[in-house]
Amino acid sequence: MPREHRSDSLSAAFRNLERDAQEDLTLRYQELMRHYGMTPTRNNLGVAHENGSIESSHGHLKKALEDALLLRGSRGFDDLDAYRGFVDEIVGRRNANNRKRIELERPMLSPLPKRRTADYEEKIVIVTSSGGFMLRRVFYTAPSRLIGHRLRVHLYDDRLECFLGATPMMTLRRGRPVSENKGGHVVDYRHVIHALRKKPMALNNLVYRDQLFPRPAFARAFETLNQSVGDKRACKLTVELLALAHERGCEAELADVIDVELDAGRAPDLAMLRERFGPNPACVPAIKVTFVPLSAYDELAAVHAVETTSNLEVVA
Repeated sequence: MPREHRSDSLSAAFRNLERDAQEDLTLRYQELMRHYGMTPTRNNLGVAHENGSIESSHGHLKKALEDALLLRGSRGFDDLDAYRGFVDEIVGRRNANNRKRIELERPMLSPLPKRRTADYEEKIVIVTSSGGFMLRRVFYTAPSRLIGHRLRVHLYDDRLECFLGATPMMTLRRGRPVSENKGGHVVDYRHVIHALRKKPMALNNLVYRDQLFPRPAFARAFETLNQSVGDKRACKLTVELLALAHERGCEAELADVIDVELDAGRAPDLAMLRERFGPNPACVPAIKVTFVPLSAYDELAAVHAVETTSNLEVVA
């Protein structure tokens, strides 16, 4: 780590923050400097070349990423990890070009501390009766058993780690607001499926309905059923499809079958799908367990005592 950490004055960023947010950012920055033993410094106001030397590297990296995306021919990635791998490759190339200069500076760097600093923010949220909580203008669903509880959330850049006391409860993907006027939703259908089965018509007007469907096949099924059997029946059947995926653990396989049925012009047959994906839990035979009488343990203890006595006599 370097001896000094230099930034610009950050005045533009601070003007747009409330007072509490300014103090929080200041305290966290001071803690970062203290943890790594760096001296915070900033460039001189009005000296353009000092500001440029700080910000130009960021601009060059953005330009390199833009050029690489143009050469790639597509901005689409399969998932977040694929995009991260793409960025790591570009950064690695740039660092390789600067290797000689980095090696010259390495002897002047101080050793890193034994542990890394906390790279998350800690927030306290309450799971409401709607089965979720709001954080940074994003609604997150939670298991119904947590309703009314206070969760301690570690807010990372890409995820939320939720704790009840010191016990980890779940890890959620971090969501982002859609716009300045519209919040976001991170929805897991497994968290709300039991409530939806009691009131399936609620599916029709859910503000996060599009985020509720785990795969496109379920959204297609809802649209098709809505047109063929009406909204009431469509809500009921779609909720039952989601419940089937949850209870039988067959989300991916069920989605494939639904796609095949819809491509063939047929609506999903719930009875057929229930029969196909495992036995109905109600049809599982009851297994009767016969408990051994406690007197049997007394007999075993007596036999063990006789064998022990016999062994002692042989040794004598």
